[in-house]
Amino acid sequence: MEETAAMRRPLLLSALLGLGLALPALADMPKVALVAPQSGPFAALGKQMRDGATLAAGKSGVEIVPIDETCEPGSGQTIANQILESGAKAAIGFLCSESLDGALAPLKEPGIPAITLSVRWKGIMEDALKNGWPLFRMAPSTEDEAERLAEVILRDWPDVALALIDDGTIHGRELAEAIRGNIETHGLKPAFTDTFRPGQEQQLSLVRRLQKAGATHVFVGGDRNDVAVIARDATAEGIPLTVIGGEAMNAADMPVPLADGTLAVILPDGTAEPDATAAVAELKAAGIQAEGYVLPGYAAVTVFAEALGASGALKIPLAEALADARFATAIGPVSFNEGHELSDNPYRLAEWRDGRFVPVPPAGQ
Repeated sequence: MEETAAMRRPLLLSALLGLGLALPALADMPKVALVAPQSGPFAALGKQMRDGATLAAGKSGVEIVPIDETCEPGSGQTIANQILESGAKAAIGFLCSESLDGALAPLKEPGIPAITLSVRWKGIMEDALKNGWPLFRMAPSTEDEAERLAEVILRDWPDVALALIDDGTIHGRELAEAIRGNIETHGLKPAFTDTFRPGQEQQLSLVRRLQKAGATHVFVGGDRNDVAVIARDATAEGIPLTVIGGEAMNAADMPVPLADGTLAVILPDGTAEPDATAAVAELKAAGIQAEGYVLPGYAAVTVFAEALGASGALKIPLAEALADARFATAIGPVSFNEGHELSDNPYRLAEWRDGRFVPVPPAGQ
């Protein structure tokens, strides 16, 4: 089959980026709009985005245009107007789904991509793809957490008596059901499923039911303290039980502390990643702590700057450059699949040891 220009483009983009493609010299620095809260309950998160993005912009020859994000329903059109008036070539940030709702359609005709660092709402991406809106997501999709948990269970627990339990909340129930559907398609059927009452001081009856069912390993779709109570009560009853939870485990270790050996699938601490070393040092020198959205904000500017350089070199729209290339960033390689989601699932397996979650390397490493 004859190779087309479209088929060669991702390879060419990768080669250009591998050579450290820079933005062409311009009289005016290219602008990127940073949509993030400047006041209100999410102001601290907005500041984290701005701190990281501003430092990266200084290195990349990019000008940041701050746009306040109120996270109020109906605010999307106002945000879109400000982006268009600013002359920005792309917009990053978007902590809240309310900001994207109404902002994306006006960005389609001028070809201004939007990159959200936070919004996971599945519906907004479905609408964007259907309507050709240039939205990209540098945050996990709603399916990523369940997919990683199912992957870990199928890989590490193929021959155990597995229980799936949840706290009855929408997220807990849907997460447990998604895992169940995934593992059952691969021939692994849970030995026990149940819904427990959350927020209890003890869960002795639950762990006894788990023991009666013969379960030795359990996924808990609940918050960190519920997991800690279940693990504690199993130990007190002399019931050997290996426990794993989801992203909700990445919370304050109180009032009941987690037991060492408790597992979780969580988003990693970006500061511990090898790719973050240089950025963390730069941030520290600038008096900025690399926490929360600081590194994602830094990485988003890197993605924008490299994509803009590739767009200019190949004479293609910026959205196409974003869709076709793989970018080296402070949070690791970033690329997008056909659905404009992250190509690589960011969730990782970790184990609680000595007061912190420690990454668990894949088997064989």
